[in-house]
Amino acid sequence: MSRLSLRARLLLACMVLLTIGVAVTDTVAVTMLRRHLVDRVDSQLRLLGAVLTRVPIQVADQLPAEFRTSLDMISDVYVAELATDGSVVRSARTPGASSVPRLPAGVLSRQGEPFDVPGWRVIVGERPDDGTAVAVAARLSAVDSTVRRMWTVSTLTFLAVLVVLALLGWFAMRAGLKPLRRMEETAAAIAGGDLTHRVPEVAPPRTEVGRLASSLNGMLAQIERAFAARERSEARMRALLSDVSHELRTPLFGIKGFTELYRMGGLPSRDDVDRTMNHIEREATRLASLAEDLLLLATVDEQPDVLALTPMDLRTIAADMRGDLRALDPSRPVTVTGSGGAGPPGRAPVLGDEARLRQVATNLVGNVIAHTPPGTPVRIGVGTVAGEAILELADSGPGMDAEAAARVFDRFFRADTSRSRAAGSGAGLGLTIVRSLVTAHGGRVDVRTAPGEGATFRLRLPEA
Repeated sequence: MSRLSLRARLLLACMVLLTIGVAVTDTVAVTMLRRHLVDRVDSQLRLLGAVLTRVPIQVADQLPAEFRTSLDMISDVYVAELATDGSVVRSARTPGASSVPRLPAGVLSRQGEPFDVPGWRVIVGERPDDGTAVAVAARLSAVDSTVRRMWTVSTLTFLAVLVVLALLGWFAMRAGLKPLRRMEETAAAIAGGDLTHRVPEVAPPRTEVGRLASSLNGMLAQIERAFAARERSEARMRALLSDVSHELRTPLFGIKGFTELYRMGGLPSRDDVDRTMNHIEREATRLASLAEDLLLLATVDEQPDVLALTPMDLRTIAADMRGDLRALDPSRPVTVTGSGGAGPPGRAPVLGDEARLRQVATNLVGNVIAHTPPGTPVRIGVGTVAGEAILELADSGPGMDAEAAARVFDRFFRADTSRSRAAGSGAGLGLTIVRSLVTAHGGRVDVRTAPGEGATFRLRLPEA
């Protein structure tokens, strides 16, 4: 059964159910027909019995001629006059009757209601004058013949109809299952690697096949998006590994070079050794900083709920940023205003992890120091706008073009594509950490910039 096709199994199931249904229907119909015919025989037996209990049987082997006209439903009739002990006194039957019924013992106790004996239907009535009884029996050969003909006709008709319906059902199911074959072809194409394939609209959307096609298309779209996301993730991972390798290679090669120089005796004086150790320390510090930044990014991206959120005001962070900027570059003018530069700084209450937000501020300040000339004016804006707490840092430096601005928050991105950088500059993770930490707080960060117009980094956090 399991080796049959779906079409064959469906057709076979339909044919079996149809056969069972027709068999039950025919059985009920034939049973009702036989009961109806037997009821008609019983009515004629009652009529004949009522007459014969009042008319004595004069001829031993033949019924009176006047009763023949009442026997249209009965082929053979047997009439017996019974003594009080149930024995047959005399009997008569229709001409041509080939047999007589075998009356059972105790037949007199079954008076009034018709009963069956093999091949016959019998009714017994009592004579009112002498206490004897008359048994009238009708042969059921005509009834049985009619029932057999009914069975034969029904069976042959059903078999013919079954063959026709099987052929029609085969073609109907072939047409009905055609959409499934289209789906099978689509699945084969997808299995071959073409994720852009979709199941065609082979049926109305409200039908089962239509809903199946719609569900499959939705699933395929999700699979395609998942594969695309995986490919993007793998591409980012490859780029990350490449960038990390490059960032690690530079300080490691520096450390290795200094150690080889020392081993080869290229550092004859104590001052040379001290300078070399200072270089090694700086490179080791860069390695440690890179490792800490990568660990922080991984922690925030995978477990954003590790933040220790407490009520705070971003004006505190703005004040720290102002102090850091003045300490790093005393010649740089720093002003603190409201959001967008309008008015004095305003309240900016948030639920935040103060340590992480201070790290955000430190990275933004470091970005300004690294990418703007000394003495470049800086504005710090803080306030609330439309239910969001705003913290912004605007400089009047050289700015960035649109391509650089679109990638400024990417890992290891630096506008200087040659990867050359001044000593002490970062690995290109500072702004990436800013975005990750702000996102973990349920906020967002963006940059507005243009070449020669400076850059404004704006943080938006939910107002507490």
